[in-house]
Amino acid sequence: MAKVVVTGGSGFIGSHVVDALADAGHQVTVVDHRVRPHRTDVGFEDVDLMDLSSVLAATKGANHIFHLAAVANVNYAYKYPVYTAALNVMGTTNILEAARINGAQRVHLASTVWVYNGAPDGKPADETVPFYLAGAGHIYTSTKMAAEMICHNYSQLYKVPFTILRYGIPYGPRMREELLIPIFIKKALNGQPLTISGKGEQYRNFVYVRDMAEAHVDAMKESAVNQTYNLEGARKVTVLEVAEGIKKILGDDVKLEFVPARPGDFGGKEVAANKARQELDWYPTTLFEEGLNRTIHWFRQKWMC
Repeated sequence: MAKVVVTGGSGFIGSHVVDALADAGHQVTVVDHRVRPHRTDVGFEDVDLMDLSSVLAATKGANHIFHLAAVANVNYAYKYPVYTAALNVMGTTNILEAARINGAQRVHLASTVWVYNGAPDGKPADETVPFYLAGAGHIYTSTKMAAEMICHNYSQLYKVPFTILRYGIPYGPRMREELLIPIFIKKALNGQPLTISGKGEQYRNFVYVRDMAEAHVDAMKESAVNQTYNLEGARKVTVLEVAEGIKKILGDDVKLEFVPARPGDFGGKEVAANKARQELDWYPTTLFEEGLNRTIHWFRQKWMC
């Protein structure tokens, strides 16, 4: 059993990471700001990551620090770029500095497959693909690139071990309501048509959030020290398939409405997750249809309360 800290452990992905770590028998403390964890059998520290002294105190004695706290909503990042850069970059630096001073065994950074935004198309992007800074495309993506680079700096200069987990697109219970799947679910339950741009061929390799969370337990292995892993879904799922899946679960009363495609709409980029399977023995096991059903059930329960 290890003593672990999860920053951002009260959020969507973080709460599932907390579940996976606690279920694996680890002693978990959530470090978050103002928002308490969803379960009462874990520790909680209300900490502003910009306050290094508080971060030092909250992470003292931790063997592993899973750093998920960040501005993750790209619309919010667009609206507040200075705060986003401060929290995502300086907050990460404070976590690494605390790990250095406190002697933590490892820092696990939550990054994103969007760091491949500028990579050339033609073959799936794996962990060896370099950053194409001119194609980063968003302040959020750039902050994640910077956070990854600082992890490497702290490893090279101060011998602080890291593991970087580049998240694909997670879905499941507790996800933010402004994302595609909850938007479609809410419209369907309210009798509104599901609006699909173009033919609905835009895709994401959705990964069920509990599957993604399990990777964090696997990443505690010694073999994952100073390594980077893509946590991507098993297959492409189109917007049309999401809509049709909701219709299949909720019934034929759900209507689909096709509208003209939006100019410049991002179709998707292929990302390889072979390394995680080979080195961590991690791969998504939840079929999209099953995960979608669980997600719909959770939101129905929430909205009916």
